[in-house]
Amino acid sequence: MAIDLVLESLRRIPLFAGLTSQQIAAIGRGAGRRAFRQGEVIAKAGTPGDGAYLILAGEAVCSTDADGRGAAQLVEPGSMVGELAMFVEHNYGATVVAQGWVDCLKLERAAVHEQMRADPDIAERFADVIRDRLALVAADLQIIDRLLMSAIEQCGDVPPALMPPGLPAKVCDTTIRLTQ
Repeated sequence: MAIDLVLESLRRIPLFAGLTSQQIAAIGRGAGRRAFRQGEVIAKAGTPGDGAYLILAGEAVCSTDADGRGAAQLVEPGSMVGELAMFVEHNYGATVVAQGWVDCLKLERAAVHEQMRADPDIAERFADVIRDRLALVAADLQIIDRLLMSAIEQCGDVPPALMPPGLPAKVCDTTIRLTQ
């Protein structure tokens, strides 16, 4: 696969979208190519990850089960697997298995950290993207919290496991009937 196609694949990843061509080229040069045959595990749920995989060609399936036998979702070319492991020590959250020949670009944490040290603009761009994602997650959690509280107020019978932590006992006794 030509370097231009690799760089174009990186450019399509939202995390890298705001980087210059030179920055993307530096990331591409720091990455390693990996190929997987049918049935080979690309990433395994629960195991420590040392980087992310960008699927360049081929197809894989993703399952949240460590053995990869649970409900599977297709992972197509252009998908990033294990993105968080590029930045911090992190266990992979899903098992990804090649469904035929799969060509990947591996972005190892050590290389990404070195590139961020060499070019702080890359680190700033990554921080901006991560901050924006966290803001969206926080907004979604606030919506979920409001929906849950509304359901609790309307329901009356709430299992203790669904009670928000720190809810005063008096409120529970007077407004919500707990079931055992």
